Amino acid sequence: MSSGKAQQRPHAVLIPQPAQGHVTPMLHLAKALHARGFRVTYVNSEYNHRRLLRSRGQDSLAGTDGFRFEAVPDGLPQSDNDDVTQDIARSACPTTEHSAAPFRDLLARLNATPGSPPVSCVIADGVMSFAQRVAEEMGILALVFWTTSACGFMGYLHFAELIRRAYVPLKGTPTRSTRARPAGSSLNTYDALEQDVVDALRREFPRVYTVGPLATFANAAAGGGLDAIGGNLWKEDTSCLRWLDTQRPGSVVYVNFGSITVMTAAQLAEFGLGPGELRSPFLWVIRPDLVSGENAMLPEGFVTDTKERGILASWCPQELVLSHPSVGLFLTPLRAGGGAARARGDGRGEGQGDEIEVDGVEGESSTSSGRRWILEENMDRMVEFLLAGNDVPS
Repeated sequence: MSSGKAQQRPHAVLIPQPAQGHVTPMLHLAKALHARGFRVTYVNSEYNHRRLLRSRGQDSLAGTDGFRFEAVPDGLPQSDNDDVTQDIARSACPTTEHSAAPFRDLLARLNATPGSPPVSCVIADGVMSFAQRVAEEMGILALVFWTTSACGFMGYLHFAELIRRAYVPLKGTPTRSTRARPAGSSLNTYDALEQDVVDALRREFPRVYTVGPLATFANAAAGGGLDAIGGNLWKEDTSCLRWLDTQRPGSVVYVNFGSITVMTAAQLAEFGLGPGELRSPFLWVIRPDLVSGENAMLPEGFVTDTKERGILASWCPQELVLSHPSVGLFLTPLRAGGGAARARGDGRGEGQGDEIEVDGVEGESSTSSGRRWILEENMDRMVEFLLAGNDVPS
């Protein structure tokens, strides 16, 4: 591309929160913008930058024409294991304190790069407020991207009221407030899906844009080197796709607790009793860091007893799994997205306090009240109910 044309291209700098559920949709947004003529700089934390090189290969962050990767430090101490998700609550404050100056230096360097257009806008994850503040200080348009649902965003806006009503158990969690308001906010949803909530947000904020479902747009924009760009922080096991090819349409239960849920060995063993009793085939993802400080131990005989109907994986290409015709139910923290029916909640992010009852069948999240983490004797009933095409009551 000639220097003149390069200078005319808008240049977006995108920076996600360093967790898998934020990295992936922000990368989808980056690809969609690139397909529409933007020059894109995608900024990872240094920790996640190393993880991506390890999970996807040393050339995975080379980028392509008009799409580059950069990294900024997050201020967190080195870990003995660089293949685990950092504690999101503990990482929020260090990232804010230590990343602002390096991010400012990065923007200045990008603006001074010969033959490259200056930065037109910074698109920051909704919880990466330092990036918004730095952009505004440098006179750069600042936009916010919320990777959660519109309902999740509304919940964050009213956290004080949710805490007052004891809907969210956040005891001991550090809090931080900001008065900054971005020039605009974008949400990974679409109007018809959450119309009432989106309308309410637009009454409170001048510019709210629904840009989802971004996975669809990003896939449609594939090509030009973008196909090789991915954001999986763990190495993906693709053998599960061949196994799914052998299953009946809509019959498989896909179990994945997401990227930040951590449990004890006892909780994992207890939950394993549920899939172990399922009559339906299942694909269960057990991350290497799912169990805190211990090896993941399933109930004795689990693998042998379920080998004819179940398969385990350490991580998988989730979009391909969710779009596979054999998958009929996604058992996951409720904040996660997907096209299959969903159930379950956990104690992280906007998933706190999630609990469902399906035709008298209860699934619970872990809380300080000491309730059972999951009721394994009810799981088969819940799965049959959902696989039959029933919806979770609202």
